[in-house]
Order: sequence, then structure tokens, then C-alpha cells
Amino acid sequence: MQFLSFDFSSFAEINHKILQYLIVAAVIAALAVITARILQHLMKVYFERSSRILQVDPTRYKFLRNAVSFVVFMLAITLIFYTIPELRTIGITMFAGAGIFAAILGFASQEAFSNIISGIFIVIFKPFRVGDNIKIGEMHQGTVEDITLRHTIINNFENRRIIIPNTVISSQTIINSTIEDEKVCTFIEVGISYESDLDKAIDILREVVGNHPDCMDNRTQDEIEKGIPKVIVRVLALGESSVNLRAYAWAANSGAGFVMKCDIFEILKKKFTGGGIGIPYPHRTIVYKNQPDEK
Repeated sequence: MQFLSFDFSSFAEINHKILQYLIVAAVIAALAVITARILQHLMKVYFERSSRILQVDPTRYKFLRNAVSFVVFMLAITLIFYTIPELRTIGITMFAGAGIFAAILGFASQEAFSNIISGIFIVIFKPFRVGDNIKIGEMHQGTVEDITLRHTIINNFENRRIIIPNTVISSQTIINSTIEDEKVCTFIEVGISYESDLDKAIDILREVVGNHPDCMDNRTQDEIEKGIPKVIVRVLALGESSVNLRAYAWAANSGAGFVMKCDIFEILKKKFTGGGIGIPYPHRTIVYKNQPDEK
């Protein structure tokens, strides 16, 4: 009976220690979550106000908020290992075999570390910033909403969030429409038939583009004095079935340029039809190899 009593008390003591350690770990984890939330909120309020006042780029601030949360959670994990003696022993054992552990960890998390390094490079070299309108490769285009340690969030024109790993972005060609000057030169290209009046078509194209409210006058004072038109129209090529024209129209940004381009195509169709300017379309002649006998 004495042996059973001793066994039971030891088991109760072990359970008590385990419960105590779980409570300590839960308290530290809860404090880490609360601290990270408070720090993120305070930094968000402070940095957003500072960005508006100083008119500086908020990209590095958002990245710093995400990095601070990462540091807080890493400190919490370290504190849990340090507070619990059993875990401290495990930690020492793990560090003793650090070579094997580092190799395994590095192989398993190389993509995660690559994303972190790529995110740091994005913040340092700033190929784009939060709020920029960018196009990644040939697929994704939209406004940058956030840059985290792992990925970048882009809000496209359909109001959908595209989450792209930082390593993917670093290996792609980036078209940034707002990094320096938001103005864009939109190409308005249209083909007319060879029978149409070329001079009349150019005049109509120049008039329609120049009268659009989103079309900017990008001429210098010297160019205005020389009589260079607001909208330059050039014959781009003599195609197989059309004379291809291109008008160079300046807009305040890429969004306004897209809307302007769509409006101009609609107006041009009506103007060309009313002015007798033909827009060629392909014709196909079907030849039967074995024609049926005619009755």
C-alpha cells in the first residue's frame, strides 16, 4: 500500500507541473498576441499620420509592423523554452545537434526564408510601393495594398486580392505606372481601308482624341509655338488589308488612359461610318476541292 501511495503522489506532482507549465506557456502566448496587436495598432496610427504629414512612402512602415509581430512571437517562444526547465533541456539538446537541425530546417524552410529576403529587398530597393499601380509579368495587374514578410497583396481592377509570394515577384518583370510620373501615353491604333481618304481619317482621329476630357496637353511651350499639334497621328504601317494609324494620347494615369481609349474607339466607329471612312475586316473565300455535279 505504501508503494501505491508513493506512486500516486508522484503522478499527481507530475500532473501539477505539467498543468503549471501549460498555464505559463498559455499566458506567455496570450501576452505575445496582445502585445503584437497593440504594437501593430499603435504603429499603424502613428505611421499613417506621419506618412500624411511628411508625405513619405508608407511601404517600409507596413513591412516594419509585420516584422515587429514576427519578432514578438519569436521572443515569446524563446521565453517559453527558457521558463520551463524541461523545455530548456530540450533546447540545449537541440542546440547540441544544431548542425543536423539547421540542415533540416534550412531545407524545409528555404522557400520561406527566400520570401523574407525578397521582401526585405523589395522594401530596400523599392521597385514598387504601397499604393502603386503595377503589373507583374503578363498576368497580374492592380494596386499594391500591403507587403508582408512572405507575400505582397495586390488589389486588381475586379476588386480581388491577389497574393503573390515575394520570390515570384522578384523573378518577374514589373511594370510600375506610378513610381515616378503617373502620366501615360496611350496608343490609339486603328486601321482604315485603302480606298478611304487618309487625310480625312487623320483629322477625325486627331479631333476625337483631342476633344476627350481625359486627353492631356503634354506639349512644351516651345512645341506649342512651333505649331506641333496636341495629338500626334502617324501612319504606323501599310498592312495587308488596311492602313494602320496610331494616335499618341496623354492621360493623367493608366486608369484614365484605359477609359479614354475605350471611349475613343466607340466615337471613332460612329465618326468613321458617318464620314465614309471604311474600317476593313477580313473576308474569306471557301473553295470546295470536290465540287458536286451541277444539275
